[in-house]
This record gives sequence, structure tokens and C-alpha cells, in this order.
Amino acid sequence: MTTEIVFFTNPRSRGRIVRWMLEELAVPYRTEILEYGPPMKSAEYLAVNPMGKVPAIRHGPTIVTEAPAICAYLADAFPEAGLAPPAGQRGAYYRWLFFAAGPLEAAVTNRNFGLAPPEDKEAMVGYGNFGLTMDTLENALGGGYVAGETFTAADVYVGSHIHWGLHFDLIEKRPAFEAYWSRLEGREAYRRATALDDAAGSGDKD
Repeated sequence: MTTEIVFFTNPRSRGRIVRWMLEELAVPYRTEILEYGPPMKSAEYLAVNPMGKVPAIRHGPTIVTEAPAICAYLADAFPEAGLAPPAGQRGAYYRWLFFAAGPLEAAVTNRNFGLAPPEDKEAMVGYGNFGLTMDTLENALGGGYVAGETFTAADVYVGSHIHWGLHFDLIEKRPAFEAYWSRLEGREAYRRATALDDAAGSGDKD
């Protein structure tokens, strides 16, 4: 596809995940940086994402929000990048992409806010409990990449969660997590994306 990609983001947001994904694709895109507050709640941007949040992309007539959905969409839209397994081999790819978007993010967010489901209510919560979520994630990372031997969009998303979790002490520094992230952080696309976002955020006061 040659249709322009417009990337809506803020360098202090989950937009860093999508920036990494875009750099992995190695295709042109245009970045629109939105400040928190009124710019994200403007009528113009609410027409892109009614939630008034970033990241989002517009690819021709198609708008996609939510970082995992954007990663999956871009992997499909640009198959030549090889960031999604063949159609018949996507079980693990989908499983861990959405595990990170659902149970992992919920477990980490709730723990960060000091929240935990009562033991007798864990069955009602998608992630059960924090320890179970961490054990499950650890067991998924015994090999090379989360969906097999090849790096995919699922690694962009899962790897970003693990990186943030380790950096901000939101997840336990287990050897499996640290080893997995060490396999990802040297990727040229990740380094380019980080440099771009760091430069874009260099004027922030926070």
C-alpha cells in the first residue's frame, strides 16, 4: 500500500509502542504530536478517536486506535515486513498479543493502584491474580520470541509492556523477563523509535 499513514501520538504515551512498530515496517509515515489536555479533546481529534487518547493512526480512509489493534493492523497491511506469521500459524501470535492487552495490562495497572481482587472473586477477573499473570507470562518467554522463533508485532507489544514494567518496577525482575527484553532492545527499529520519541519529548517539563 502507498496510502499515507498519519500517526497521532505523544512521546509520553503508549504511542511509543506504535512508533516502534512503524519503524519496524520501514515505510513512510507522518507524525502528528498532540499535547495532553485540550488538543486531545478537540473536535478535530475526537473525530479520529472519540476517547480523546493516543495513539491512533489514519491510513487512507481507515482509522485504527488502541496500540495492539494498530500493531496487528499494520502487520497485515504491510505483509512484506514479515511481522505476522502466516495466516494458518497465528495461534500463539494472537494469544500473547491479546494476553498482554487484556490480563497483563489489567493486572499491572490494578497492582500499581493498590488494587487486588478478593481471593474468592478471582474467578470473576480476567487475570485471576497478579502472581498467576506473571507466571503465565514467564512461561511464554522460554524461547526466542513470544510467538515462536521469529520476531513479530506481538513482540513489539509484549516487549513494550515488559520493558515498561521492568523500568518502572511494575513487574518483578525475573530472569526470563530480563533475558527476553535483552533480545529486543538492540533492534535498530526500536533504537530509531526511541531516539525519535526522546527528541520529540525533550521539551517536556515533567
